[in-house]
Amino acid sequence: MERVPVLKIGDILLVSIQIDMEDQVALQLQEDLAERIVATGCHGVIIDISTLDIVDSFVGRTLATIASVSRVLDAETVVVGMRPAVAITLVELGLSLPGIRTALNVELGIEMLARSRAETEVELDDEDDADQAAVTTS
Repeated sequence: MERVPVLKIGDILLVSIQIDMEDQVALQLQEDLAERIVATGCHGVIIDISTLDIVDSFVGRTLATIASVSRVLDAETVVVGMRPAVAITLVELGLSLPGIRTALNVELGIEMLARSRAETEVELDDEDDADQAAVTTS
């Protein structure tokens, strides 16, 4: 069985799907990606589906599951390169892909994750400042 490579670029794992997404390949990707998130501590996942002509309901649900698992492991998922036919098919199948953000290409996906991470860090800094102020005034 073929496997989809998972590449680490900085704080992001990049998955570029270059093969047909049969059910077993999709399930193996889900497992491999969860293991790589834990092993690397990455906080972002980009899944490039630009070579996929069609996405069936199983692969669509698997992408949603990957995003959910990634979120539990403190990584945000962005799907990039979705073709119009794939988007139409997902909508027709009633798959909303909760928890998955989308971008037109890998570059925009990386920018999206960088902005999201920066916003999270600012929020955490604000919470730390508020906690520190509460301790100081006590």
